[in-house]
Amino acid sequence: MNLNERITVDPEQCGGKPCIRGMRIRVKDILEMLGSGMTDADILTEFPYLEAADLRASQLYAARLTDHTVLRSV
Repeated sequence: MNLNERITVDPEQCGGKPCIRGMRIRVKDILEMLGSGMTDADILTEFPYLEAADLRASQLYAARLTDHTVLRSV
């Protein structure tokens, strides 16, 4: 999946937060809905302009953000 097609960042939109395809729905919004127990079907029904691939892209984007190197000092 090419995240650059699904996740956009524009400093003039939503305070520069990552959004879905240039719309004013943030990756954070998708993740919060999923985390609150909404199903993919619930979200897609409530936001018909979203696509299932947008939901997957949001999760993949978040997963990649949490994958970082941990440095330890001895």
